[in-house]
Amino acid sequence: MLNFLKVPTLALLCMLTASCGTAYRLQLPPRPDNAVTGNGFYKVVDSMKWHTREPLAMREILSGNVPGFLRKFVPVHTSITTGGGKKISATFFVAPDYLSIGSNNDFARVPLTPITGQRIADSLQCFLPTRKMVDDIYRQANVKLEPVPLYGFRDSAIIFWHHHLIIEGQRKGRAGLIGGIKKDVVISEKVARDSRPNRVAIYGWHQPDGKPIQPLYTGHVDWYVDYSHGIRLVYRKIKVNGQWMDYTEVLQHPEYKALLCDEDACDFFRYPY
Repeated sequence: MLNFLKVPTLALLCMLTASCGTAYRLQLPPRPDNAVTGNGFYKVVDSMKWHTREPLAMREILSGNVPGFLRKFVPVHTSITTGGGKKISATFFVAPDYLSIGSNNDFARVPLTPITGQRIADSLQCFLPTRKMVDDIYRQANVKLEPVPLYGFRDSAIIFWHHHLIIEGQRKGRAGLIGGIKKDVVISEKVARDSRPNRVAIYGWHQPDGKPIQPLYTGHVDWYVDYSHGIRLVYRKIKVNGQWMDYTEVLQHPEYKALLCDEDACDFFRYPY
């Protein structure tokens, strides 16, 4: 048995928070034995509108009804060279796939509004990615799938499920960091500076040539969500030149912000609720 009285304070803190490890694990309870499967969840919410469906999805996720493969984050590496020729390297840790409900053998990706996505991220010491981070994730993904657009009933649960099944047919059981399957809900200065209130920013859905179908866009109100949207969680601690920093500190740093953000301003950290 580990004697906690003999463990140095910093080492104990690292073990409890996972902030000093090589990867982050979602701080969720074990998946309940009687938890609904991905298929079962979509049967329950089949005819529900977003405002009824989303509280159920959040409850399932925060209760631990998340597949095991989604709990361990993977590293994504990035670097910049400053005007003075100094190289700065960083590593951030991301979920290998988009937020999902169910078990490893029966799960389903669940598109969510930015408000629900933000609530979940806040509860799990995470944040939502920037446009630049989405590009970095795609470049380093080992499973890249071609986007499959759908056109009817885009905001319905049945199309959410249908699109998930299409992705699984493409994936063919391949494991690892996946890209090209969703538009990411992202944090962006465009949200704060849009003259229209309550916006959501989306970006990505990269094609095989690496070009995204969706440019950075804030045309939707923040309660809108459709089958193509995905919530990718990022652990809020970033390793910069070997030192841990909160992502808000990185985004406010005059040089380091370029590690995570390629916009003129990098001062929008989270969706308010």
